[in-house]
Amino acid sequence: MDAIRLRTLPLSVSGIIVGTALANFYGKVDILVFVFALFAAIGFQITSNLANDYGDGVKGTDNESRIGPKRALQSGLLSKGELKKGIVISSVINFFLILAVVYFAFGTEQINYLVLFVILGAASVWAAIKYTVGSSAYGYKGMGDLFVFVFFGLVAVLGSMFLNTKVLHLQALLPACTIGFLSTGVLNLNNLRDYESDAQAGKNTLVVRIGFRSGKAYHSLLLLSGFATLLWFVLLNFTNWYHFLSIVVFIPIFIHIRRVHITEAPVLLDPELKKLALNTFALAIIFYISFNNFL
Repeated sequence: MDAIRLRTLPLSVSGIIVGTALANFYGKVDILVFVFALFAAIGFQITSNLANDYGDGVKGTDNESRIGPKRALQSGLLSKGELKKGIVISSVINFFLILAVVYFAFGTEQINYLVLFVILGAASVWAAIKYTVGSSAYGYKGMGDLFVFVFFGLVAVLGSMFLNTKVLHLQALLPACTIGFLSTGVLNLNNLRDYESDAQAGKNTLVVRIGFRSGKAYHSLLLLSGFATLLWFVLLNFTNWYHFLSIVVFIPIFIHIRRVHITEAPVLLDPELKKLALNTFALAIIFYISFNNFL
């Protein structure tokens, strides 16, 4: 369970929930596509967590100076071989989940879409593993933020919407960017917390590159951008008061921004990680409810 990191899973499905809400808003949802897309997103996150544990462990980034929860390899709960086996097994499961999603979405007739989404799924698995694994791990080169924004935001939201509707809507980019910004904020907060240990281990995250103080300013920019893009979408599409409910979730996020801004010790940021991740998940749920006209 330590290697799977259960507390990261709600964030992983937030994009699927928002994308499915958009699909319903624009006309159509297939419940089987929704369910298997959720399973696939969880599978990608588990693979990423296992690979991250392995990659940081073998590189020595996870050591006694690490602030966050103990990792499975670092603490001796799992060996390198066991983690490798877990990565392979979860990747195989992900492959079959991808096939299930695209089959229920497109059948065997729309072969072009089927191939496209299999490629996107394979790219998601690759991104999950290569964040910390290997000599070319992009997480060690300050590229993690971009990949999180693309895969947790754009691919998850727009992809799950398209799986249901077979159509892309330009305005859907706004909530997709919202989830992308907030998910990137979670990663950035993790990197702010690990700033000192990452710098010592040579893990050149974006925070290590720009510095702790600039990293906090960047954090505020990410979350405020998430607010702006969601508000923009709601203003363009609201027809009732409850469409504004998801905006309310930003009240605790604004409080979070203030706390991060005044925090000088990285160790004190760890409790904020769970709060931001759960607030993002809550936003996705409320967006789903309000734009499915359940009220």
